[in-house]
Amino acid sequence: MNATDKTKTLARDAQVIAGIQKHLNSVPTLPLGGSTYTPADLVKLVQGRIDASGVANTTKATWHSNVLAGRKLNTQVTPVLRALRTYVLNVYGAASPVLADFGFTAPKVTTRTPEEKAAAAAKAKATRAARHTMGKNQKKSVKGTVAAAAPSSGAAPPTPSTATAAVATQGLKAAS
Repeated sequence: MNATDKTKTLARDAQVIAGIQKHLNSVPTLPLGGSTYTPADLVKLVQGRIDASGVANTTKATWHSNVLAGRKLNTQVTPVLRALRTYVLNVYGAASPVLADFGFTAPKVTTRTPEEKAAAAAKAKATRAARHTMGKNQKKSVKGTVAAAAPSSGAAPPTPSTATAAVATQGLKAAS
C-alpha cells in the first residue's frame, strides 16, 4: 500500500469511527461478516487498524535509522579490520595459527606457469589490437592527413594504381 492509499484509508477509518459514534450508539448489536459486533467493538476494531498503521510507520522509521547507523558503523569498522589483519600478518606471519584465532586467513599465493603467462600476454595483445588501443608513444606517431583539393575543370586524372585496379575489377566482373 503506498502512502497516498494509506493516508486515505486512515482518514476513512477516522470518519467511520465518527459515523459509528454519531449514528450507531443506540444499536445494541450489528451482524457483520458472519459475526456480531457492538458499536464499541467496531470502534475498537477500526481504531486498532489506525494504531497498527502508526506503529508500522514508527517501526519502519526505526528500521531505516538502524540500517543507516549500521552502514555508517560498517564504513568505520571495515578499514580498521583490514589494518588489524595486516598487523597480525606482519607480527605473527602468514603461516601462524594465530590468524585463525582472529578469523583471518593467510593470503593466497598464486603461481602461474610460463605457458599461462604467455597465453595471458597474447590475449592482452590481441585485445589491444581488436580495440585499436595505443600507448602514448604510439599515439604521437599518428598524424592526420588532409585530402588534396580536386581541379575545378573536371575529374582528376586516374593514377596508374587506380587505373590498374579498375581494369582488374572490370576483368573480374566480365569473367563472372
